[in-house]
Amino acid sequence: MSQDPKDADPNKTAPVGDLDDPLSLNKPARLSRPPEPGPKTVEEVEQRLQEAAKGETNLDTLIGRLVVESGLATEDEVEHCLGQVTSEPREEVGQRSLAQVLVDNDFVTKRQIARLRQILEAERSGQKIPGYRLLGKLGAGAMATVFKGRQLSLDRLVAIKILPKKFSANAQFIERFYAEGRAAAQLNHPNIVQAYDVGKAADYHYFVMEYVEGRTVYDDIIKHKRFSEQEAVRVAIQVAEALLHAHEKGLIHRDVKPKNIMISREEVVKLADLGLARAISDKEAAEAEAGKAFGTPYYISPEQIRGHKDIGPPADIYSLGATLYHMLTGNVPFDGKNPSSVMHKHLKSELVPPDHVNPKLSAGVSEVIEMMMAKNPADRYQNCRDLLIDLRAVRDGEHPPLAHKETLDASMVASLAEAEAKAQVELVEDRSQAEGVPWHQDWRTILLLVLLGICLILIIYLTVTRN
Repeated sequence: MSQDPKDADPNKTAPVGDLDDPLSLNKPARLSRPPEPGPKTVEEVEQRLQEAAKGETNLDTLIGRLVVESGLATEDEVEHCLGQVTSEPREEVGQRSLAQVLVDNDFVTKRQIARLRQILEAERSGQKIPGYRLLGKLGAGAMATVFKGRQLSLDRLVAIKILPKKFSANAQFIERFYAEGRAAAQLNHPNIVQAYDVGKAADYHYFVMEYVEGRTVYDDIIKHKRFSEQEAVRVAIQVAEALLHAHEKGLIHRDVKPKNIMISREEVVKLADLGLARAISDKEAAEAEAGKAFGTPYYISPEQIRGHKDIGPPADIYSLGATLYHMLTGNVPFDGKNPSSVMHKHLKSELVPPDHVNPKLSAGVSEVIEMMMAKNPADRYQNCRDLLIDLRAVRDGEHPPLAHKETLDASMVASLAEAEAKAQVELVEDRSQAEGVPWHQDWRTILLLVLLGICLILIIYLTVTRN
């Protein structure tokens, strides 16, 4: 899993709150803290590194070690630059540091030097996790911080999610953290971020997973505003395949959204973050969560909002539909000033068809999304296997066989009904007239009899003349 820290994400809330407590639902969505502004000079970077190191070591020695361990420069290159540093007179006012010399020699960039602080902080926060070396912070959420790391035994990059110390005494947070690891461990699919390990080291609870070098669907929406229909459907097909695998294993995700869909550099789509996943058959958890809305307001299904106990695959299909809507239109399906207003619209407001927002869309993809986002779960696709039939049809330029409906407007239906009724009346009238006319008064019958008589006379005449 890989995700660089971004600007505050307005669609991040989980769980939303208790539906019986209107105050909790009217609180504004909890937003991620905006990232600190990046340093403008190498001197600022060095100052921050010194603060992070707490003056425990020589700054040049620290930078040299971090640069080599991170693979930014070789030992020979660092030694070469250190030689330049030591050769400059110490009394010179403008004496350069190792970091500045590395940048001046184009061995590293200023941005790479700035990231060394993250590596140092990650190293210190995760230094008690055996078997791993942390290389930098990828992102932080309400419940955990995710670091990029290296598994020493297999020499491979991994993503390591660490539960903050402040939650170490909270049994509910710890159980949810380990539940994510157990859920992910049950799944083995190319479109799902793979789980490797989960455990505790000293005061740290950690979850190790596949590191995906790439971006999220959310990143692409922010950058490009909209996906093309072809690309969005391609992504949706892979997510649907991931969900099909999870559902067949008895798990529902419950938090499908753009930020939880990764796209690797090879354009492989990966579904991530099973923090809210729950076994479909877990009645105990369903009872405990009854009446509470778990999910993200912009993409949450109506039955999740109501806190229904029997949440199934159609809930994930709804959230994927909301995500696909956002990808294709550049807008979330329902917006509002706070989570409560957004969720109320999921429950009550009519969905504006996506092809009305973006006229370039085909009718087929719009029909699929509208079926995915039906208010009633029974009106949606009941499983991802059916959904994939329609998504693949849209991808191939065909009508989606399950969602497509031939429709006529009300005036045409009324006209057809009136014409049909009139035709039936005329047919009855013609039949009654025909039945009320005696045969000897019908000129057509008389003409037919005359012709038959003439034919009979001709036959007799020809017979007699031949004999």
